[in-house]
Amino acid sequence: MSSILLIEDDNFLATIYSQKLELEGFDVLVANNGEDGLRLALKEQPSLILLDLILPKLDGFEVLEKLKAEPQTMDVPVLVLTNMGQQEDVARCTELGAAGYLIKAHSLPDETVKKIRAVLTE
Repeated sequence: MSSILLIEDDNFLATIYSQKLELEGFDVLVANNGEDGLRLALKEQPSLILLDLILPKLDGFEVLEKLKAEPQTMDVPVLVLTNMGQQEDVARCTELGAAGYLIKAHSLPDETVKKIRAVLTE
């Protein structure tokens, strides 16, 4: 079974995505700040990480950079799930190694699950 680490500081959204992913058969881990997310990623080595960019303690850019620098997480696909839709943010995440970029306001949980499945089968 695939495990998903969701790094999201909005409890309401974290709950919605967790429930949806669990219904779809994924094991879900949740962290509500960048530091905890990084620690959990290194410890648990999930199949995929869903990462918000605006986070307390460490922002999503820093988390992504650190994940890709660590041997045990460098190959874990990271999907950025954020409301930051500026082209420079998308480009920066792509350069840092993100497998995809989803904008919360434009992506329903169903679409996010489809994207997760697509990335996991690549």
